[in-house]
Amino acid sequence: MRLWPTNATATWWRRLRVMTWKELVQLMRDPLLLLFVVYAFSADIYNAAAGVTLQLNNAALAVLDMDRSAASRELAGRFLAPEFRQIGSAGHASTGQALLDKGDAMALLDVPPGFGASLARGEPAAVQMQIDASNSVQGFLTSVDAAQIVARFGLESAAARLGLGNATLDGPLIDNRVRVWFNPNQNDAWFMGISELLNVITLFSMLLPAAAMVREKERGTIEQLLVSPLGPLQIMLPKIVAMVAVILCGTALGLFGLLIPVFGVPVHGSLLLFLAVCTAYICTLAGIGILIATVTRNMAQAGMMVILILAPMMFLSGAWTPPEAMPAVMRALMYISPLYYFINASYGILLKGAGLLSLWPMIAGIVGLGLAVGVACTLRFTRQFG
Repeated sequence: MRLWPTNATATWWRRLRVMTWKELVQLMRDPLLLLFVVYAFSADIYNAAAGVTLQLNNAALAVLDMDRSAASRELAGRFLAPEFRQIGSAGHASTGQALLDKGDAMALLDVPPGFGASLARGEPAAVQMQIDASNSVQGFLTSVDAAQIVARFGLESAAARLGLGNATLDGPLIDNRVRVWFNPNQNDAWFMGISELLNVITLFSMLLPAAAMVREKERGTIEQLLVSPLGPLQIMLPKIVAMVAVILCGTALGLFGLLIPVFGVPVHGSLLLFLAVCTAYICTLAGIGILIATVTRNMAQAGMMVILILAPMMFLSGAWTPPEAMPAVMRALMYISPLYYFINASYGILLKGAGLLSLWPMIAGIVGLGLAVGVACTLRFTRQFG
């Protein structure tokens, strides 16, 4: 029994190593693509983590106070930073409407005449909050925060009129003890930073292998490779291996060079498990990238195909819309999106500290889709170039 590789096996691995190095050298000779990779794994992730928030901040508020009482002024004074930024008094209903129409104000607080007198008599008093909901998320957050402020003001006004003071309000009958797990401060930068890192990995896992193969077509070097002693697998596999190495380096840059030191993103789970999941996921999407290269002739076509596949993959990932809120048909299609499994596994490892026993369904989904894509990729590549 041989305990060392045969000459054929050694030759096969030597060719794989040489071809992988060739792919890396070719990538280094494309400064624009290389700069794009570095930018995406650094500045793009920073912008997403630092500039995108899921909370209401600095919403422009105009006040139309037709009552001009102490109660109306106190209510308007409750709309404070950081949620709201008052831009002044509207003066007239048409002025307030114009501010909303031009986008100068996000919301208009309309206090009608007699508001303070109604409160003093213990009668129902109404206020109107007009909100620009062209941005539905910001509009929803504005309405929720405004409703809480008005409700709190109403309770305090009723308690003051009854002579109860604030003691009763400060001691609720139900002690609601909320414990937030995994992100105690509800830091948006953690979620947005990791989400953007996973999206960037997804993009380049398809784009780089497709670009490497299409580059061979455009330069006419694919024919030279086909007449060489290399087999189809020895042509295809180095492109995947090289791009996996590049994307893993970019992942390390984004995670260890940015998210952890700058934004304090914790890593509660195993980094080795996370990198292993990343490797399996990158290989899966690299197979899709090779399939894209077999049906396209140039980089423009390959880029459009990547976008065509990337957009529904992100929509079906469950990151933007919870799976429970999706229609049944979309929820069924979600299970054929590798990004769905990758997002759940990554958040489970990084933020929740989950291990292999908890995440094996997600990892099995990535590996299963990877095997299916790998078989299809090999058959298609062998048929076209074999």
